[in-house]
Amino acid sequence: MGKTVKISLGEAIVRYLDNQYVSLDGKEEKFVEGFFTIFGHGCVLGVGEALSMANHGLKVYQGKNEQGMAHVAIAYAKQHNRRKILPCMSSIGPGAANMITAAGTATANNIPLLLFCGDTFASRQPDPVLQQIEQLYSPTVTTNDAFRAVTRFFDRITRPEQIMSALTGAMRVLTDPAHTGAAAIALPQDVQGETFDYPEEFFRKRVHKITRPLPVREELEEGVAAVRAAKKPLLIAGGGVRYSEAGAALKEFAEEHNVPFAETQAGKSALPSSHPLNAGGLGVTGNSCANALVRQADLIIAVGTRFTDFTTGSKELFADKKVLTLNASDFHGGKLDAVKMTCDAKAGLEILHIALGEYRSEWGEETERAKKEWKKEYDRLAGIELDENSPGEIGSKMPDAISGFIKAHGGAVAQTAAVAAVREEIPANAIIVGSAGSLPGDLQRMWTTDTKDAYNMEYGYSCMGYEIAGALGSKLAEPEREVYAMVGDGSFFMLHSELVTALQEGVKINVLLFDNASFGCINNLQMEQGVDALCTELRYREGDKPIREGRFMNVDFAKVAEGYGCKAYSVRTLEELRAALRDSLKQSVSTLIDIKTAPKTMTHGYDGWWNVGVTQNPRTEKQKKAREDRQEHLARARKY
Repeated sequence: MGKTVKISLGEAIVRYLDNQYVSLDGKEEKFVEGFFTIFGHGCVLGVGEALSMANHGLKVYQGKNEQGMAHVAIAYAKQHNRRKILPCMSSIGPGAANMITAAGTATANNIPLLLFCGDTFASRQPDPVLQQIEQLYSPTVTTNDAFRAVTRFFDRITRPEQIMSALTGAMRVLTDPAHTGAAAIALPQDVQGETFDYPEEFFRKRVHKITRPLPVREELEEGVAAVRAAKKPLLIAGGGVRYSEAGAALKEFAEEHNVPFAETQAGKSALPSSHPLNAGGLGVTGNSCANALVRQADLIIAVGTRFTDFTTGSKELFADKKVLTLNASDFHGGKLDAVKMTCDAKAGLEILHIALGEYRSEWGEETERAKKEWKKEYDRLAGIELDENSPGEIGSKMPDAISGFIKAHGGAVAQTAAVAAVREEIPANAIIVGSAGSLPGDLQRMWTTDTKDAYNMEYGYSCMGYEIAGALGSKLAEPEREVYAMVGDGSFFMLHSELVTALQEGVKINVLLFDNASFGCINNLQMEQGVDALCTELRYREGDKPIREGRFMNVDFAKVAEGYGCKAYSVRTLEELRAALRDSLKQSVSTLIDIKTAPKTMTHGYDGWWNVGVTQNPRTEKQKKAREDRQEHLARARKY
């Protein structure tokens, strides 16, 4: 029998995590280097005691909001292409519940996130303890059971020896390229301090090998036949291309076989934007170039994507196309009745490339023409200038909203012009982070970068409040690069707590706050479907009138940031924005630029349809038209 060591469950967790490594292509890396926590009575004297007092090499960070710190961890893992994680620990009750949203964010995006959730007493002797929810039908149910719906792995520990199988199971999920996501382990506060004679072998250095599975022969043959039968195939670069580091393989495949490619939100920056075959973002938030090429294609070769509705245009964009998938996940690869190759993205592309031999598509100058047309539209979007009399040139025409906003704020810029100015002024290798609102659409369409992994967009869950925490996570992962959180005022209100953590740690991030005094994209959705604007704009309530008739509020976000200790700027013209961006590069402390951005000045359309629920009892002609349009698109969309 091997040697044992008698330690607490809390110390067993810390020791185990400190000895986890991963390897890919022979490169070995430490999987866990840090740990995020907000201490409370449910964790501070258990795992917290071990983090504070035991001998280990983990750097411990103090979060400010449990959801926020877990979002930091998600962005950190993504920036490391899922080969490093930051485990997070909360207390019981509301602290744990705050991490549920982050767990959903990680699982939807297939990003590894390890969560330890304080729980009630396993002994039940002091029940009900502070922050415990009691259920009449079962004393075993606690707040943490809510994690079951949003995680890939969940366990509750009631005896200290159970942590060994729990950690082993969590690591299996966290290092699985096909089905990674959140893993949550609930830790009753009494069990955390209990001791056990753990085998010393359990704490040895473990190297989890990430492999590159090849497709089976039958799938490869079917994939080759599908490509050879196609005249105009189109590649889609999804997140799997990034995480597999398959950008070079996809680039070679595209060049050798003359196949243009488009990008999903997760796949963007895996390949250079300037590549002549790169059509840019596709789908609901895609540009005119990519969506035009999709319409012309007769085969979609989808690499490492899970086919969200924004990518497929709610299954209407390429409903009549044959689909070939290369995906590590058999589940995702089998969607849309696809011919599937279950494989690593890089390895799959390489073997398909070899098997195709001299095959070349029949694409001619269509890609170049479509790119030129999009460049004209980009230049128009970048050049929009506003004053109080400006018409609503983009999306819904709302000149009253634009002029009212400009009057309330003393000036404003067009959002598309601001995005273009930011791209011109910030470093070429800067990382941008985003998640929710209208900015993801503008950025998928307009943002360009030739730097690998410079685009960290969370759009699987589109979680408001991810942006600033995500910027901190990206900066912790790559401290040498400038990092920019692209955030709307709605998301800033929702969650910006980890800006304080960045200041506390002396880590510089840059917050670009696009303030249009509204949940702008949802306001667009309301009004385009014939619904009167309600509770989607930041207006004062004036008397008994509907809030939509009030004046726009004017919040000085720069003062908020200054109060925390940031260097802050407030801008209302493109010239002021450019000056602020240049000055922010000189700063060593985190910065915030409050950009007053007129409503209705985001990008819109480009032949990507989004299926949203509309009333079957229309009150207006516009609602009736919206319902008719939906029925027309549904008739064309793929049904499965």
